[in-house]
Amino acid sequence: MALVEVKVPDIGDFETVDVIELLVKPGDTVKAEQSLITVESDKASMEIPSSHAGVVKELKVKLGDKVSEGSLVLLLEAADAASVGAEPKPVSPDAAAAPELPATPVSAPPEVTAAPAAAPAPAPLPVAVPEPMASTAALPAHEPTSPKGTLPHASPTIRKLARELGVPLAEVQGTGPKSRITQEDVQDFVRRVMAGIATTLAAAAKAPAASSGAGGGAFPGLLPWPQVDYAKFGPIERRDLSRIKKISGANLHRNWVVIPHVTNHDDADITELEAFRVQLNKENEKAGIKVTMLAFLIKACVAALKKFPDFNASLDGDQLVVKQYFHIGFAADTPNGLMVPVIKDADQKGILQISKEMSELAQKARDGKLSPTEMSGGCFSISSLGGIGGRYFTPIINAPEVAILGVCKSAIEPRWDGQVFQPRLMLPLSLSWDHRVIDGASAARFNAYLGQILGDFRRVLL
Repeated sequence: MALVEVKVPDIGDFETVDVIELLVKPGDTVKAEQSLITVESDKASMEIPSSHAGVVKELKVKLGDKVSEGSLVLLLEAADAASVGAEPKPVSPDAAAAPELPATPVSAPPEVTAAPAAAPAPAPLPVAVPEPMASTAALPAHEPTSPKGTLPHASPTIRKLARELGVPLAEVQGTGPKSRITQEDVQDFVRRVMAGIATTLAAAAKAPAASSGAGGGAFPGLLPWPQVDYAKFGPIERRDLSRIKKISGANLHRNWVVIPHVTNHDDADITELEAFRVQLNKENEKAGIKVTMLAFLIKACVAALKKFPDFNASLDGDQLVVKQYFHIGFAADTPNGLMVPVIKDADQKGILQISKEMSELAQKARDGKLSPTEMSGGCFSISSLGGIGGRYFTPIINAPEVAILGVCKSAIEPRWDGQVFQPRLMLPLSLSWDHRVIDGASAARFNAYLGQILGDFRRVLL
């Protein structure tokens, strides 16, 4: 028997995370890779696994502690000395990986994603409450634009309650020991928010002219959500949403409400590109690499992003952050919901390498083993429904990105070549873009240029 220090492995881009759950205690026998504690950042919850098998001798962390990569979790009496030298494996995120994740994303893909991705796990979207009108003296209980400090001190039970109620814990004042947030604190916050809404509605009812028109408030005239006893109409079954759908739903809601979406639709002639793809798969059949049209789309999008750099950017206050790297997210459909893995440095990789990496990331997404790092850093996302069908759709932008490409199933259509109609394989494209950053002319040019590349892939060399 040997005493082993179990430490926090690589946790991706997070400097520190909060310990929100202890899964073992001194005296417990654990297996290698068994989860020891649960930690949470502002984007994701993840479990820290044991690097060895053995008996827990002493816990070195407690609820509410902040830990980072290399922090000591516990002392373990290892089952055998040979296991002491084993390298700990990377953190396996909770089956959500997002976005309490992300990625993403996106309405298909995909932060997919998964998504999008997927993409890692942001806090639940709070219900926006307008500022009270001048006629009311009450201050709003909910200030979504107020600066947030460190993560709130709350138990897993309270965090779950807050998620179910849509309460942003960062805005709740804890009254428990060491400012810990209690159930009463959460309930009191909800009461104050509802009271603020009632006050706003009452004031608006007294002054309808002030709240009418394009600049009016968000609540006047809005009917409450229907409360229906579904069982009285016939048999029903209630199912809890998966963790990924809860997280991605909050992200999609925020992105749709906050970002002014516009979608351009177009078609790309991929007749020659599809023939080349089929030939490529025959040549690489023995290598076990299957090239999909999505791999070509990723390379084509990189070329378009280079020509139109505003699409490879993010808003940061009054500034536009234009990225000099090209990380492309793609939607991965999983049994638990959409996740958005990210192909890093896609401009530096070939079609075969991208295809291989996509296949590996998609499998990890289906197995619930995507790490936060593998879903972060995206510049642009692609949501593909090509294997299913459809014509066009409006994909939701995966914030903080400013655009997303949606593609549907290609079909043979007659196209006029100047003399006769020719059968051509056409791919429907749907480009959603953030109107705060991009205008209609730029979006039309982006889509047209993307179609030109897909029509003659030699253009990616220019």
